[in-house]
This record gives sequence, structure tokens and C-alpha cells, in this order.
Amino acid sequence: MTDNPIYHPQPDDDGRRVRLHAPSCAANLHALADPDAAVTFVPDSACAGMLNGVALAPCARPPDVAGAEIFDFAEPPYVLPPGRQAAAGAVVREPDGRLWLVAPSNGFGGYTATFPKGRVEPGMSLRATAVREVWEESGLHVEPTAWLGDFARTLTYTRFYLARRIGGHPAHMGWESQAVHLVPPDAARRLLHRETDQAVLAALFDAAQSAARR
Repeated sequence: MTDNPIYHPQPDDDGRRVRLHAPSCAANLHALADPDAAVTFVPDSACAGMLNGVALAPCARPPDVAGAEIFDFAEPPYVLPPGRQAAAGAVVREPDGRLWLVAPSNGFGGYTATFPKGRVEPGMSLRATAVREVWEESGLHVEPTAWLGDFARTLTYTRFYLARRIGGHPAHMGWESQAVHLVPPDAARRLLHRETDQAVLAALFDAAQSAARR
């Protein structure tokens, strides 16, 4: 039998091709507008149009992370515990309630699905890191809208923000992701199998309940 390897269309940070050992499959792209549908994009999935009033369209260049500080919301001081590395990410939520998750290439880190996140590079803020990581891992441009929480992970202490999508296209995910999922909250609960991600999801539900009581 001939081995026909499948590679991610985006090279890694060193310009090397990334082989996908068990490539994901696109699913339910036709049901994109259905708020109850779980949709899976893979690199170069063909799906265009509008979703909740925002176009799904590839962006010519990455987002301007330098402008991340202008978003108008308060957040508590970030206190990095000893022995941890600073990181940031975002829970990107659609107006219809669905959430965007990423599937790391080749299950990196033991994840089948997770929220986009990454370590803070020198000179970059937490907000800018969150915007950059969402773009790199999901192909989406987002704006942080609120602080969600700070979470201890294996090696990092990660600040998560709530965010809204303002552009981009999930089919243009970077090499670190082999799929991007758009899922209702209950489906997210099933997909997120790591305790740390379940804690982030629980914080999201708590925030939603608090907002509903106001």
C-alpha cells in the first residue's frame, strides 16, 4: 500500500512542513448558520459568507496586536506564581452562543480540542498575546471584551479573556491546529476533556449566569 502523507498547508515557525498523522475531517459546513450545529473546519475548507453579521473571509495580514490595549474593560492585576510562565488565551463566543475551539495538530500536548492560548513573548502584553494566539491557532481576528479568569496549567499561569470575532476565516488556521470547531456549549463540554479547560468553561458559564441576573 502506498503511503500518501498529508501535510498541513502552513509551515511551522522554522519553515518546515508539518505532517498530519491522523488528519481531521470537515463536518457540517452546510449547517454553519444553525445555532445548534457543531461545525468543523480543516485547513483550506471551502466555506464563505456571513455568520452572525460578520463575514468569514481570509485576512491579508495578521491583526494589529499593538491595539489590544484600547479595549474598554477592567481586569484585575496579573500575579504570576513562582515557577510558572505567563500565558494568555481567549474564549471566542458567537452571538448565537456557540464557541470556537481548536484541535492541536497531532494531538500536541495531549489535547483533542482546547481553547486557543499561548505563552507571552518578551515585550508583549497579555491582551496582545490572546489576540495573536487566536489568530495563529484559529485564523480568526478577535477583540477581547472581558476578563474571564486566571488559570494554573501544567507549566503556565494563563489569563483568559472573553472575545468576539470581528474577521478572519477558520480554514486559514496556522500549523499548530489541524481543525477548528464551532460548537454549542454542551458540545464544548464533551470535547474539552482536560480538567484545565473544563475550569475555563465553568468560569464562562458562571459569568453568563451572573450577567443574566443583573
